[in-house]
Amino acid sequence: MVTLTFRALAALALALAVAACGSGSSPRAKTVPTRSAGAPFAWLAPAPPPAGWHSVRVPNGATLSYPPGWRTVKGDGGTATAVLLDRQGHDLGYLNLTPRQNPETLANWTAFRPQHNVEEGERDVSTEGAAGGLRFRTGRGACVQDAYTTSTGRRYVEVACLVAGAHASSVVVGAALDTRGGREHAAIERAIDAMTT
Repeated sequence: MVTLTFRALAALALALAVAACGSGSSPRAKTVPTRSAGAPFAWLAPAPPPAGWHSVRVPNGATLSYPPGWRTVKGDGGTATAVLLDRQGHDLGYLNLTPRQNPETLANWTAFRPQHNVEEGERDVSTEGAAGGLRFRTGRGACVQDAYTTSTGRRYVEVACLVAGAHASSVVVGAALDTRGGREHAAIERAIDAMTT
């Protein structure tokens, strides 16, 4: 595993936050069948964050909640980012909340997000599940789960949702090392359950 300094971690967080927006041109992401036995995002259960969790609000009014042990790091203006590190400083999990940027929409999100990851330089991007018309605490949204390999050779699983509320639309992204069923993935799902926009 690669140990990241705080500065390198902040750069990684910024790069992942930028990956939530932006555009470019490069190869297409591939789609593979969902690995879970149930419907994509059947785990989504909008609810307030658990007791003891922390929350951060961004200027558009959206809120990101994250569990104890995760810490916030600086990102782009108007965004919120929380990360989880192991004792050696290795990155284990990432959460980011960003106001909606153009050109993503609820109609194009499930194709836009994986293709965006390809355009940002991620390799072996595969879509594992996608769904629209999902209910969140303060809006409706579309989500996609994909997996990709970074330039460092590390494989991540990402859940990215575009959520439209009454007054704002936001993108919430959670990514963790590809260790299926790990605590980091459960925390990401719970953070997405709790987000508001």
